[in-house]
Amino acid sequence: MKIAILILAAGTSSRMGSPKQLLTINGKTFIEIAIENAIKTTVKDVFCVLGANAEKIKSEISNQNVEFIFNKNYKKGLSSSIVFGIEYIKKQHLNFDAVLILLVDQPEVDTEYLNDLIATFQKNKTKIIASSYSKKSGVPAIFPKKYFKSLQLLKGDKGAKEFLQKHTSEIIQLKRKQAFLDIDLPEEYESYLKLILK
Repeated sequence: MKIAILILAAGTSSRMGSPKQLLTINGKTFIEIAIENAIKTTVKDVFCVLGANAEKIKSEISNQNVEFIFNKNYKKGLSSSIVFGIEYIKKQHLNFDAVLILLVDQPEVDTEYLNDLIATFQKNKTKIIASSYSKKSGVPAIFPKKYFKSLQLLKGDKGAKEFLQKHTSEIIQLKRKQAFLDIDLPEEYESYLKLILK
């Protein structure tokens, strides 16, 4: 099964006040952490969707094993990056069986977890493999090819959340003791730094 990893990093970071893609943890930016974790998985094809501050962000990344794509509609919200990423993959005639969607603002997501998602998908090739957020499902998540057309209809800033809520019977959730943090605000970033530096 051929899987593409799609890192979503096009947001304006309006609530953070500065590009959160370039926030650092132990000397590495959020986007570097996401790219490195993706590249270290069993998947070979890694794409990163940029939008706001694209040139500045791209200039900070030295890793050459990722293909950057620019979402000119990034102001339309997170869903536009999913739509753009899948459209790009299809236009390039890249015949993937599934796409793993990963957010740039979840630094707790590591390679081991991504490989767990991938391994679960390999055993359940028709199912969506999603992360557990209490009773709801979220990303990182793997979507089989049969859902690509539906994902291309997404709109707004909720990404795949509503889509996942409508397909609960088709999802296998990967359980964790705690849900992954989404870091959107300066105080969330400061709290996370204090937590990991204890």
